[in-house]
Amino acid sequence: MSSDDVKDGVGSGVGGDDRMVGAEPVPGSAKSDPILVADGVRRSFGGLTAVDVEHLEVQRGTITALIGPNGAGKSTLFNLLTGFDRVDRGRWTFDGTAINGRSGHRVARAGMVRTFQLTKALTRMTVLDNMLLGAQGQFGERMAGAFLRSVWKGQERENTRRAMELLERFKLVDKRDDMAGSLSGGQRKLLEMARSLMTDPSMIMLDEPMAGVNPALVQSLLGHITSLRDEGKTVLFVEHDMDVIMGISDWIVVLAQGRVIAEGRPSDIRSNQEVIDAYLGAQEETAVAGGSDDD
Repeated sequence: MSSDDVKDGVGSGVGGDDRMVGAEPVPGSAKSDPILVADGVRRSFGGLTAVDVEHLEVQRGTITALIGPNGAGKSTLFNLLTGFDRVDRGRWTFDGTAINGRSGHRVARAGMVRTFQLTKALTRMTVLDNMLLGAQGQFGERMAGAFLRSVWKGQERENTRRAMELLERFKLVDKRDDMAGSLSGGQRKLLEMARSLMTDPSMIMLDEPMAGVNPALVQSLLGHITSLRDEGKTVLFVEHDMDVIMGISDWIVVLAQGRVIAEGRPSDIRSNQEVIDAYLGAQEETAVAGGSDDD
């Protein structure tokens, strides 16, 4: 996938089959088959309201982008939905089951996993061992099971096979015996994405997957994200690169001051004046200011 492909929406739902048939481009838009539904989610820090989402639905089997200016509450919303922070109020369901109040590992077991803006690779372990940490229900981790090699040996073999398949897919198999700390920033992003798939999740939430990534690896990451969608998985991601967002997203949700101010297809968001004022316009002003300084 070339940079031109990203801008033109090749390989995404943009301009191709519309995966959002029937969805209206309005905040709180109802979806035909939502995998994630959140209602009244609110989180404050002191006197500052970081998140105040009245209603949000994420369509199954799509790539949905969550965008907004810095401080809009995007990562905080991620933390709340995935059990890494506590809400003041609100509830949400995943695949029809209420998961608000669950801890992060229980949310992951339900089939919704996430990556982080700052990668969480264990740098003093090998790439392969980092992958194996993502496998769930390992008998050898239990006190009783640890002494029964016949019980966990087959499971360990299957987990290793799965890990190697994913490392091959993400082009990290040659790094399997290297320490994770030796990987580049982009390779660590790939490792974290690959590790998240060890649980075979239904939904993957990516927090700024392109941040700090060498441009040479950006296209690889984009290809992996669209492949996940094409395999039937749901992707919700936070990103600031507008070319990437407009190129691969089926649907875009815009946050400002913790609230959803707009939703729609890329074409809807491009022409939404409130979005332009709150986000795109601010981004352009920053770029202009930066350019004038260079002059």
